[in-house]
Amino acid sequence: MRRIRAAAAGAVTISLLTAATACGGGSSNGGSNDSPKTLTYWASNQGASIEIDKKVLQPELDKFEKQSGIKVKVEVVPWSDLLNRILTATTSGQGPDVLNIGNTWSASLQATGALLPWDAKNFAKIGGRDRFVDSALGSTGAEGKDPAAVPLYSMAYALYYNKKSFADAGIAKPPATWDELVADGKKLSKGGKWGLGAEGSNVSENIHHVFVFAKQHGADFFTADGKADFTNDGVVAAVQQYVGLMAKDKIIAPGNAEYAQNQSVSDFAKGKNAMLLWQSASANLKSQGMSEDAYGIAPVPVQSGTPGTGANVNSMVAGINLAVFKNSKNLDGAAKFVKFMTSDAEQKILNTAYSSIPPVKTAQGDAAFNTPSNAVLKDTLAQSAAALPQVADESQFETAVGTAVKELFAAAAAGHPVTTDSVKAELEKAQQQMPKK
Repeated sequence: MRRIRAAAAGAVTISLLTAATACGGGSSNGGSNDSPKTLTYWASNQGASIEIDKKVLQPELDKFEKQSGIKVKVEVVPWSDLLNRILTATTSGQGPDVLNIGNTWSASLQATGALLPWDAKNFAKIGGRDRFVDSALGSTGAEGKDPAAVPLYSMAYALYYNKKSFADAGIAKPPATWDELVADGKKLSKGGKWGLGAEGSNVSENIHHVFVFAKQHGADFFTADGKADFTNDGVVAAVQQYVGLMAKDKIIAPGNAEYAQNQSVSDFAKGKNAMLLWQSASANLKSQGMSEDAYGIAPVPVQSGTPGTGANVNSMVAGINLAVFKNSKNLDGAAKFVKFMTSDAEQKILNTAYSSIPPVKTAQGDAAFNTPSNAVLKDTLAQSAAALPQVADESQFETAVGTAVKELFAAAAAGHPVTTDSVKAELEKAQQQMPKK
């Protein structure tokens, strides 16, 4: 998030994932510290740059040190590196005390056995489980198990649209369905500008969008017993529809097939794209000089009707969780830090800085988060967002399917047709990479 996607899964090798064991993180050599007066913390890159994150976080870490006497040594890790870094830590034993994880990774990292389970006793140390909203807790690990992490930032996807571009094209309101979005996108794709931006080489962005499209086609990527099912008709149709926004509808610039560093956000901020599908983008756009008056925010379109549950899901439950390595030498200090970061006061400060939504109920109810733009995100999280599959193979799924979509975008950019057969072939290759059940 560079401001990379907040639940983003960076490229990771399947062999590394399957090798992850329960040996955990933490050592005196670059990992957690033996001293009760220090903590190491890997923060995810939430702002427009790592430098911005440091400016946001350091005053809060200084505040924690003043209150607790514990110094936090922070490293902001780019999303492109974070998952690999975490997995290496689970196998090498050289990790931090506390770390941010994309909430979609929770079940996969939980399966390594390296993270501290948040049972009733541990939740009591930070004020109790019932402080957090249910939708955020739904992406903290496998169902029926104690969470592997605690919600820190909540986000949802929305449709951002350029008000002037819409007015110039004679479009009175944002599209509510995909047919409307395509029709509007064609009116807006002219004069060197395009209707919609995308991150075709960003594996995590790809999986987030095709997950939503699959839900809208009534499909899932896994069967009820947890087996990969990437080639069912609904999933194939979903992937074809999403990539088809470039291949068939031609409302996304072919060059977007190479985007993986949030270039589509920059293009939108500069007026090169009239629409953007992004999660909690306001802080990012502001940092790039785009006024809040210049764009509107609307729910992500659905196939028909209005957003809701079932086939009208229009976002994944996006967000960042805060985890503790189980073999940290400073578990008491780690618990104090988690309590601090999820306190009402810090939730307001941090989520305001990142234009995200507090997953803590009392903080979320603060007037600062009752803006019109936040209303769209809060309504989406409460009514029409679904959690990505909370299965042990989730990270492999993100990488395999996200890469398949990347290859299809590359084909579209090269002028090759994206057909039902070509989509199914890529998804079949992705499924073959999954662990056999």
